[in-house]
Amino acid sequence: MAETRKEMEARKEEAVMERENIRNRPVYVPRVDILESTESITLMADMPGVDEQSVDIVIEKDVLTINGSVEPAYHKNYRMIHAEYDTGDYRRTFTLTDVIDHERIEATVKNG
Repeated sequence: MAETRKEMEARKEEAVMERENIRNRPVYVPRVDILESTESITLMADMPGVDEQSVDIVIEKDVLTINGSVEPAYHKNYRMIHAEYDTGDYRRTFTLTDVIDHERIEATVKNG
């Protein structure tokens, strides 16, 4: 039986999510705002602590993946006895439609 488009999209998403995380730390799903105008679609992801050097944006098989990493702050001469804030990596994926021109996708980091 032929797969439906929805089943194919789910399989693509699973394939991307199956990538192995090589760092032993939490991976957070950042909150995202998506804005649309007549000329563009703008995606704004909230990834505190991520800068230009620690963000990676990949498009593979119509799936846009945003990865960001934050290095934990270590305090010299101190030992952590209690923490309510944790750092980790960020990952979010989006399935792109044929309407989006992959060649025109741009990325910038602001206030990272």
